[in-house]
This record gives sequence, structure tokens and C-alpha cells, in this order.
Amino acid sequence: MNFPILSIITFLPFVAAVVMLMMPAERKTEVRAVALATAAIDLLLAGWVYLQYLLRGMTGYQFIETYNWLPALGISLKFGVDGMSAPLVLLTGIVMFTGVLISWGENNEHVSAGIQDRPREFFAFLFLLAGGVFGVFVSLDLFMLFFFYEIAVFPMYLLIAIWGWIKTREYAAMKLTLYLFIGSVVSIVGVLVMYWAQYQNTGVLSFDMLQMESAGFSSTFQYIWFLPVFLGFAVLGGIWPFHNWSPDGHVAAPTAVSMFHAGVLMKLGAFAALRVGVMLLPEGAKQWSWLIMTLAVIAVVYGAYIAFVQTDLKYMIGFSSVSHMGLVMLGFSTLNQNGLTGAGVQMFSHGVMTALFFAITGMIYDRTHTRMIPELGGIAKVMPFATIGFIIGGFVSMGMPGFSGFIAEFPIFMGVWREQWFVAVIASISIIITAAYIMMNIRKVFFSPMPVTLEGHVGDITVLDKVAISTLCFFMIVIGLFPAVMVPMVERGVENILRLLGGA
Repeated sequence: MNFPILSIITFLPFVAAVVMLMMPAERKTEVRAVALATAAIDLLLAGWVYLQYLLRGMTGYQFIETYNWLPALGISLKFGVDGMSAPLVLLTGIVMFTGVLISWGENNEHVSAGIQDRPREFFAFLFLLAGGVFGVFVSLDLFMLFFFYEIAVFPMYLLIAIWGWIKTREYAAMKLTLYLFIGSVVSIVGVLVMYWAQYQNTGVLSFDMLQMESAGFSSTFQYIWFLPVFLGFAVLGGIWPFHNWSPDGHVAAPTAVSMFHAGVLMKLGAFAALRVGVMLLPEGAKQWSWLIMTLAVIAVVYGAYIAFVQTDLKYMIGFSSVSHMGLVMLGFSTLNQNGLTGAGVQMFSHGVMTALFFAITGMIYDRTHTRMIPELGGIAKVMPFATIGFIIGGFVSMGMPGFSGFIAEFPIFMGVWREQWFVAVIASISIIITAAYIMMNIRKVFFSPMPVTLEGHVGDITVLDKVAISTLCFFMIVIGLFPAVMVPMVERGVENILRLLGGA
């Protein structure tokens, strides 16, 4: 039997969460050390899986592990990664590691940063979330995918309601939970119908998605059930008009949770919508692609416009995330190689970029006690390293050549142009708006004169903060300069999707 690396990656955060909860509450430094060690190990293992898949030129699902759990119901713990999911496993490891660094905590006369209140419980819940995310990205069993999906969503309520921004945390946590719960209910109905239909077609009770791919669902069945399944998961992906929970959740969440929320959780919804909706119901995807494309292009332009007028830095990034995740859905809707490849890279690129944005915004808030753009200025003088990080994130957001955003967005627009050129023209409006609000906010927050109220009260970031920023920037620059470290891998994942679509 092969070394169960995917099982270790998935279950290590759960084990660490239990260990941390068993530690004395006053041993805060030791709790943080356990969290950092666990995150570092998971990042190294995720990086190893990614490199092995890349260097060996693998195709299809690899590192497959199967453990029968409830054979009578066809439920098994079946793990594996392909060219679409391996980058997302790496992304989760990156955000997990940097999120722990950002939450480490410092306490002096100028700064009360990180997680000072009950770090034991905070990191335990954060790792429950991380384990659920890993589980979704590696699951090849539909029941277990949904099981891990719910585990990933559940801790979000507690993390926001307990450690979030006190003014809106209860409202935002409940709003997020209700939106995602309703989406989950809709999608689970579709999942169970697919499970039963497969049994009727094949005589086999199984949640194995590789078997479901050849279950022979009729065109009528796929036409009826594609939308409930796709949109039920896509709610977590922030698709318009079901996006409204997302910016409020971003703003209320503590920094590391915002990084997970935008960096990873929104990819969870998009990935599940692709894996279950498009890949198991390909005929339905073809028939409804026009609607997904319509909703996606609205999200792209609308999100950019709303981000443009925000005066709260976190809300600006939150609506920017809606816009950029709209590009992912737009790529999915093309059902062609360029669009799907771009969407796959965009999930990774946007995940790293928004984690960086929210990390730096958290650093600024911890030191200035405000996120309001008109109340900020002169940050470049006291936080030069953070300034460089934010500018690099801005270049990625604008899709500048030489950064991962360009490598992701250019194929998406090529794919959309091939299907509906006028949709590509409409979506391209967002590029101009994004450049405008990114440049305006960089000028105002970092390079305008510092307000008198902040003079002498703002200190520089910590070494751990700089390590987190460097780690996130590294991946965005490397993919931008050397696309071959990710694009061919994603293309191999796309080949399987196109096969299921009948060469669409």
C-alpha cells in the first residue's frame, strides 16, 4: 500500500485541534508552537504532493487511497488529487501556515495584534476548518466530500461570532451560516437524487464519483438537477446574486479567518460546483452554461464597481473577491480548455492574493485601529515591507504581466471570447475599474500624508508578519514568471473535464 500522504494532510489538523484543546489554557506560547509546527508540516507535505505530480508529468487522479467505511451504503473514504485539486491542496497549506504566523500575537504599547484571547480554542477551530477544506479537495467519494464540506463551514460561525469585529460579528456570522446552510440543503438534495439515480441505472449503491462519471444520467435528469447542485455549492463561491454574505463575513472575521474565508473557502464552493456539477452532470452544464456565464459576468463587473466606491479597506477587498471569483465562474461557463485552465489557475492565484490583502489589512488595523481609507495615510513610512506586499497584491489583482493574475485571467478572457465575444468585452470593463481602485487606495493609504492622529502611534510589522508576506508574494511572482510550474498541471486536470464533456 502507498504511503497515505493525503490522509495525513487531511487528518493532521484534526489531531492537532484535539491536542491543543487538551493543553492548559494558560500555555499560550506552546499552543501557538503546536499550531505553527502542524501548519508547517502540512505545507511541506502539500508541497511534496504538488511537486511529485508536477515533476512526474502525471495525469488523472494520483495518490489514491481507499478505505471502506460503510460498504452497504457505498460510502468509502477515497482520496486522490488531479491537476485541478493538487494546486488547491497546496493553496490551503500556504494559507494555513501564513494564517498561523499572522495570528501569533504581539502585545506592546502601540500594538495588540494577533489572537490574544483564547488562542487555544481559536487555533483548534481554525484547524477544524482547515481539515475540512483539505478533505473536500482530496475526496473522490461524494458523501465524504459533502461531509468535509460541512465540517469546513461549521467552525466559521464560531470563529467570527467569538473572535470577530465586535460591531458586526454576530450579524455577519449568522448571515454567513444561513446563506451557506440553505445552499448546502439545496445541493444535498441533488446529491442524494444523483446517488439514487445511479443505483437505478447501474444497480450499485455507491457515492464513488469516478463511478458516477459513467452512471449514464439522462439528458433530462441532468437538465433538471444541474442548477440545484451547481448553484447550491456556488453560493460558497460567492456567485451573484447569492454573494451578499461574503463581504460582511470578510469584514467581521479576524484576520486569519478572513484569509481562510476569501483565500480558501470561496474556492471550496467553486471547486465543489465544478467537481459535482460540471463533471458529474456535463450535459446539464452544457445546457445551462449561458446562465452561469450571465451570473458570472454580472458578478465580475458589479463586484468591481462596488469595490471602487468602498471607504472601508476590508469591504473593498471583500467586493474585489466577488469580482475575481466571478472570473472563476466565467471560466467554468466556457466549458473550453482556455477558460477552464484559466479558472483553475485563478483559484490558486486569487486565493494567495486575497490572503495577502487581508493579512496586510489586519496588520494596518492592529496598529492604527481603523480600516477607513479616508482616515489612513503615510503607511509606507512606517510599514515599508507591508507596502511592497500590498503593491505586489495590487499588480496581481490588476492582471499585470509577470504576476500570477495575468497567467490566470488572460486564458479566461480567451476562453470567453471564443464562446461569446461580447461577454468578454463586458467583463473586460472590470480590468479598468480594478486598476482604478487599486491604484487610488495604494496612493491614499500608503503614500498620502499621515494623519496627525496617527503620527508616532504606528509601528512596523513583526518578523513573522514579514515571513508571511514573503511566502505569499513568492508564489504569486514565481507563477507569473514561470507559468510552467502550474499551467501544464491544471491543463492535465482540464483534459479529464473535457473528456467528460465529450470534447466540448
